[in-house]
Amino acid sequence: MFMTGSKFVYIWRYMIRPGRKADFLAAYHSEGDWAELFSRDSNYLKTELLQDVSDENVFITIDYWTSESARNSFRESFADEFGELDKKCEAFTVSEALIGDFVVQGGDAT
Repeated sequence: MFMTGSKFVYIWRYMIRPGRKADFLAAYHSEGDWAELFSRDSNYLKTELLQDVSDENVFITIDYWTSESARNSFRESFADEFGELDKKCEAFTVSEALIGDFVVQGGDAT
């Protein structure tokens, strides 16, 4: 549960390759390869995977961290592992785009 305050999230949009949905889901769902890597850092909170209702090949990920600096520190500490997984996952998508970095403003998110 999130406490009132500011947690950090970053959001990505993906268009997956035809025939690669199972691979994409295995890597990007809330307990997938990315979440497994992120969970090696105690400042990682969770990942949400959303599928577009009008285009089954479009997905959004929302990764929750205690702060932007925590996410950045993770990226530095796990740069090699992150790069390897990112390279592997390129085969699953036609395109990916960072929507942006955001601060959660109050409320609960579980």
